[in-house]
Amino acid sequence: MTMPGRTFALFVSDLHLQASHPRTADAFFDFLAGRAIHAERLYLLGDIFEYWAGDDDLAEPFHQRVVQAIRAVSEAGTAVYWLAGNRDFLVGPGFAEAAGLSLLEEPHVITQGGKRIALVHGDAQCTADLKYMAFRAQVRDREWQQQFLGMPLAQRKTIIAGLREGSREAQAGKSYEIMDVTPSSVEALFDAAQASVIIHGHTHRPAVHETGGRLRYVLPDWELDAQPRRGGWIALSHDGTLTRHDLPDFIE
Repeated sequence: MTMPGRTFALFVSDLHLQASHPRTADAFFDFLAGRAIHAERLYLLGDIFEYWAGDDDLAEPFHQRVVQAIRAVSEAGTAVYWLAGNRDFLVGPGFAEAAGLSLLEEPHVITQGGKRIALVHGDAQCTADLKYMAFRAQVRDREWQQQFLGMPLAQRKTIIAGLREGSREAQAGKSYEIMDVTPSSVEALFDAAQASVIIHGHTHRPAVHETGGRLRYVLPDWELDAQPRRGGWIALSHDGTLTRHDLPDFIE
């Protein structure tokens, strides 16, 4: 139902929330309470957490703060949607129920104001990174996930810490082009979704790209605990207008 005076939807990604980055977390909580609560929909497009080891980690105090903040938005009347990223693809129905949100599969397509908009995290479109694509296929396999989630939580966290360190080392040796989305994968997504707009995150390279009259909006990552400080979101109005917003109030 359309609600006069409310933004239709807000889109954010790549907050990489973690207890050791309190300024970033506080900026997100302020965004939820001051912005998202006034929108009809909120789309969380992946890597909201730095990592997620499984829904049995919900009791961790920092995770409880995040869950409760998201649930407050949901209970205020904003429909909240979650699309997995490469860091938090193990978020499951337990988290969704606790936070009061709906889990989406990608690509997820919405239509508003005459625009057909495809939503993805963005990592599946980085097809030039062959090693990452092989890793992604492995960890997104349901059997692999069941086996992994069957391990003790502490063991999973140790494994994830090792994977994160390995990822940082691997990225240091990769080119800019390899770690970005490939043009062919973007075109394929436009065509498969029959979309005129794509919104995604993952690359941490906020921009608006035009290809053949079709637009691709890239969301920024959020970082308020290190330099350069950054963050922001995209808003969609009822008439289909898309606007980008940053976090000037939190960036010194």
